[in-house]
Amino acid sequence: MRWLPFQLNPDIPDGGMPRQAYIERKFGPGGRNKYERVAAVGKQVGIDFAFDAIQVQPNTVDAHRLLHYAEAQSRQDEMAEALFRAYFIEGGNLADRNALADIAARAGFDRAAVAAYLASDAGREQVRAADIEARSNGVEGVPFFIFNHKIGVSGAQEPETLLQAMVQSLQDEPGAAA
Repeated sequence: MRWLPFQLNPDIPDGGMPRQAYIERKFGPGGRNKYERVAAVGKQVGIDFAFDAIQVQPNTVDAHRLLHYAEAQSRQDEMAEALFRAYFIEGGNLADRNALADIAARAGFDRAAVAAYLASDAGREQVRAADIEARSNGVEGVPFFIFNHKIGVSGAQEPETLLQAMVQSLQDEPGAAA
């Protein structure tokens, strides 16, 4: 499994923007209510989303760069989990490079090395190119799953739907079960 770059909001400035302004721009006044259903579903599976704790809607280029950095160390899942926890549960600012370095350190990465990486332009072009490629392939939102480079499934789906897509992606493969 790989986490590929896709920015939901590529127009957000590098430093992010106030979350409340983002919500009102996207959903109108009272838009915070849009997250109640997601929070309720999260509770059912043991995830305590803290949407009200999020103060900054980030530009996610640097967060995606961290995933690129972690992939080179075969630790992408650990980084993804740390980023999700920091943002959705702790309300962390993913547009702040110091906060990102702290998040990476909590996930077991060398903080100084991550800070140096984020201070450079390393990985920026790869993230930008992958985001453009995803858009050109029809990705419009997250989650979006691509199985075996063949079958794309958009949105939160039931496990049976994802399993069916996985099986379908293996059809016509050498050695695949009929």
